[in-house]
Amino acid sequence: MANSIAFFQKYIDRLDRVYKNDAKTAVLDSPDVLVSLTNAHDFKVPKMSMDGLADYNRTTGYELGSVTLQFETKAPDYDRARKFRVEEMDNEESAGIAFGSLAAEFIRTQVVPEMDAFRFAKLVTKAGTVDSTAATTGADILALLNAANAAMSEKEVPEEGRILFITPTFYSLADSVDTNKDKNVLTSFSTIVKVPQTRFYSAITLADGKTAGQEAGGYSKATGAKKINFMIVSKAAVIQGTKHRVNKVIEPSVNQDGDFWDFFYRAYGISDVYDNKVDGIFIHTEA
Repeated sequence: MANSIAFFQKYIDRLDRVYKNDAKTAVLDSPDVLVSLTNAHDFKVPKMSMDGLADYNRTTGYELGSVTLQFETKAPDYDRARKFRVEEMDNEESAGIAFGSLAAEFIRTQVVPEMDAFRFAKLVTKAGTVDSTAATTGADILALLNAANAAMSEKEVPEEGRILFITPTFYSLADSVDTNKDKNVLTSFSTIVKVPQTRFYSAITLADGKTAGQEAGGYSKATGAKKINFMIVSKAAVIQGTKHRVNKVIEPSVNQDGDFWDFFYRAYGISDVYDNKVDGIFIHTEA
């Protein structure tokens, strides 16, 4: 059994690569040094506070200030899983190929879209600004983007590291405007990520996979939710960490259900915003 687990362990890396390639929100992942996993499977997030300037005294000199660095423990807010089953293959190698293909397709078509949708919806709940001003033309969209950038700058959100998430439809309209001066705002973002509308809602409902009507799992647009048109995110404002694990592998020789390879996939993570950086999230939804 140990040899089988060691063999399939290499496919964990393959799963992570598929996620990195296809997830629209992967660009927001926090460095491991900032968001790390504890032994209790919670996430440890650093928070710093410090005193401001004080008057200088020519007799006594400097007033002593204090700096506090604390690590806040946050429980994961995303914990989803599925079990894969593959019939016994002629040899270990072919079983590995089957699993790799199955898992990659599952992550590309099911896991990644759901994770993106969950994260975008979560950011809506934390955003400093949610705007729903009507926009029907490319000029309207460019004007909204300029206004959003200006509003964030007025709140002292750093211009560096702002990421624009936008639907392909909205981006095409904005990019089709033939006045280069108006389109300069599109070059002001560090990254532009086009997000399919199917992942871009203000709220989603996660199917539990077992209740009648929810057996297929996955997610759907929540009742009353709005479509998101674009979202400007300062990466420094986001707390985002995800762990992918194949928890166990059961090979046919010990599988009591039949001649199957059973693979268990679980993804859990956190999507949040620092309390003092909510102004780093600007969201525009449908009117």
